Amino acid sequence: MESAPRTKTRIEDIRRVELIEAAHRVFLNGGLNGLTTTRICQEAGMSQGILTYYFKNKDEVLFEMVRYANRILMDNVVMRLRQAKTNWERLIAIIEGNFPEASYNANTANAWVSFYAAAAANARYAMLQRLFYRRLRSNLSSALNSVLTPNGVDRFAQGFAALIDGLWLRRGHSEDLTAAEAISLLTEYAERTLGAKIVNKLRKPSAERL
Repeated sequence: MESAPRTKTRIEDIRRVELIEAAHRVFLNGGLNGLTTTRICQEAGMSQGILTYYFKNKDEVLFEMVRYANRILMDNVVMRLRQAKTNWERLIAIIEGNFPEASYNANTANAWVSFYAAAAANARYAMLQRLFYRRLRSNLSSALNSVLTPNGVDRFAQGFAALIDGLWLRRGHSEDLTAAEAISLLTEYAERTLGAKIVNKLRKPSAERL
């Protein structure tokens, strides 16, 4: 008798994920402005109006979709961080994780630009945006806290985040900017900002830095 509610919950969870994934695909093709209930349901292969059964409203599915899209990016960063053996490799992992070659294209870039534009007037989107930056700062701190003060990490992170945003913005209207070039530009920023002495320290395994 108790299995029915759990089965229903699993089905609802699956449907919610399917709608979020469908919303993500629509988002990548047309940005936030192209995200309509009709398009999301069509992409998910579900009847129109079913979205409001699993979500309070369209804004809720959009919010969950943005979280989902960022989680894909963060998972890529985390996977790379786990493979890093030095703090410099950790920094490179963060750089490369923010420019996945398969996703670094004009459609994705323009979709995220539409999100950042919407965040100026949408408090929930703005909250997500702040969360994204906090995670980035936390990841950078894990690589740099042995060589920079907290204020130094903050200063570095501000320029680092601005370059990430700018390189994604540029990709929206420049086919010549590849993921490899974006990674190279951000790596150069890190090398020049930190300086050769700090970079050399970051390249050493922890045992050699003692």
